[in-house]
Amino acid sequence: MGLEDYKPAIVMVALQFIYAGVTLFTRAALVHDMSSRVFVVYRQSIAFSVIAPIAYFTRRKTRCCIGWKSFWMIFLLSLIGVTINQNVYFQGLYLASSSVAGALGNLVPAVTFLLAYIMGLEKLHNRSLRSMAKIIGTIICVTGAVAMALLKGPKLLNKEFLPIMSQGGENWLLGCLFLFGSSCCWSLWLILQVPVSANYPDHLSLTAWMCLFAALQSAVVTLILEPDMKVWRLNSYLEFLCCLYAGVSSAVTFFAQAWCIAQRGPLFSAMFNPLLTVVVTVLACAFLHEEMFTGSLVGSLAVIVGLYVVLWGKAKENEELMNVDPSQIKQQSNQKPLSSESSDETSCRIDLEEPLLSDKSPYSGDNI
Repeated sequence: MGLEDYKPAIVMVALQFIYAGVTLFTRAALVHDMSSRVFVVYRQSIAFSVIAPIAYFTRRKTRCCIGWKSFWMIFLLSLIGVTINQNVYFQGLYLASSSVAGALGNLVPAVTFLLAYIMGLEKLHNRSLRSMAKIIGTIICVTGAVAMALLKGPKLLNKEFLPIMSQGGENWLLGCLFLFGSSCCWSLWLILQVPVSANYPDHLSLTAWMCLFAALQSAVVTLILEPDMKVWRLNSYLEFLCCLYAGVSSAVTFFAQAWCIAQRGPLFSAMFNPLLTVVVTVLACAFLHEEMFTGSLVGSLAVIVGLYVVLWGKAKENEELMNVDPSQIKQQSNQKPLSSESSDETSCRIDLEEPLLSDKSPYSGDNI
């Protein structure tokens, strides 16, 4: 294997460090009294200013026409996946900690599977090992998240430091709830983006529209909840650099993530998510002096194990789909009507053409 074969893995590792930088910079800025709502507005505005010119000049001859239906669908997608999601995420990041935020981000595949099953987009077969793996993995993920929120236990790291970056127990629990709500919003966004992408297939322009809508929506929310205009002021170079870094990184990671998915698929991309948890935890303890508790460590390990169990089940399904001959399915459908069992199997096969972490996602499963 040459260097070309390792490029996707190298890019994905680099992306985890970029995401970790966003988490740590933002955590530091929020602790120094920067408004999380204002941060979302600035971040999406900067991301739009970076992506929009690229989308315009590269899509001038093939631009999609945005109609009223596409407009409202993208508006709703931006509201759920960016505005609500990022506002509750960064509020949870402020109330809890960087390491908890990084760990709970691994809940997205499990929550996506659960929501997709409730909506009928995922099928389960009682005797199927892959279905049982997805169920067990989801349970492990949720149990680990609950353990992180409720079971602190004794400190493991930074015992000698005062809790400079730590919050009280109530704030910790509330922060975990916010982060869990963010994972639910992100999972719902992954599901809803499928019909939106089908209706508006230009993903680069779609990303630019979502950044614009999210910036406007977040600005309205900020003006309602924080009418004092002083909150819009950036009081330090840290806050300015944080907004600039987060906005530019949104544009950079979009291209890198899309390229990796095109090379190796969405499952390959999702497998690197737990690395973010490790990087954020180590750097947060080293530079932000965040405390590490036994409950947080055990819970984060459970979330990571559950994530891999869910992804293993999904990988087995994808392998079976790749081994199925499409001509045989077509021939069977022309010869005789499908039984209920084969109908469910075909429905499952069609549904699973959209992966758990959809490759149509402009952001593709990263919450940061």
